[in-house]
Amino acid sequence: MKTTRVPDAATERRLDEIREEAALRGRVEAPGIRAMGAPFPTYYGLPLLKQPVWSWEVPLYFFVGGAAGASAVIASVAELNRSKTRLIRDARMHAAVGALLSAPLLISDLGQPKRFLDMLRVFKPQSAMSVGAWTVAAFGTFACGCVFSSGRQARAPVLHWISTAFGFAAAATGLVMSTYTGVLVGATSIPAWSTHAALLPAHFGASAVASATSLLELRGHDEPALNALATLAAAFETATGAMIEIDRRRTSEPLRHGATGTTMRIAGFFSGPVPLLLRLLRKRKAAAASAILGSLITRIAWVEAGRVSARDPHAAMES
Repeated sequence: MKTTRVPDAATERRLDEIREEAALRGRVEAPGIRAMGAPFPTYYGLPLLKQPVWSWEVPLYFFVGGAAGASAVIASVAELNRSKTRLIRDARMHAAVGALLSAPLLISDLGQPKRFLDMLRVFKPQSAMSVGAWTVAAFGTFACGCVFSSGRQARAPVLHWISTAFGFAAAATGLVMSTYTGVLVGATSIPAWSTHAALLPAHFGASAVASATSLLELRGHDEPALNALATLAAAFETATGAMIEIDRRRTSEPLRHGATGTTMRIAGFFSGPVPLLLRLLRKRKAAAASAILGSLITRIAWVEAGRVSARDPHAAMES
């Protein structure tokens, strides 16, 4: 005789909790994976994918960390090319300040400093999050060490070599700092992110270069190399925006439709065509301000698009 398994009390309580949570979402539950009246598959009314729980600190961290990392790279390249001392000093200062801000922003999102320290207990090269935590720690050490030692070179000439070594180490980790967040976002099951996993590191890197060069220009630096870097970054961002617009896959819909689509277009407008046109017109400071605004909105747009994408199970199944 076939027997029917009766759920125990704990299982019944958990099922009741799931039904109550689903009811708060305005859905009527039915056993199985589809809620009655819902136009898409769910598990007791819950989405198939978990939405990102990142708070406002994360897109701000993406922006600040990216600009800081790119600034460290610019400082070392400028030193190799024997550029103006003031340019090198300001770029290194931007890198150090960005590093000092990045760790608190990341820790604030994690909730407790202990969680950040726990991520440093083991290094996992296959984990973008582990690599990111170690990069933040290493970059902050090198960037701040470079600025600290460079301010004391007059007292001890040997510190010049120490400062230079710190600077190149900051540039190496800064290169990772400016691009790894794109890898981190792409290495997920969120359809809008995973679909563009190959694009995101370069996209975030170009945006970081635009921010770093723009911050230096707003401080009065007018070196042609900075303008050339910023122009290339604006051209790349313009091309990226066009690629997103012509992508008709379901997984890319949050990037083109609704509030998130509008936000993405605003981000692309201020980080691509506007600064590119202004630089062609030799309006460098206006272009710099536009690029910084567009870079910040870009991070916000991608995070919000991820939240919307996670609520679309058809896109999840397509990806």
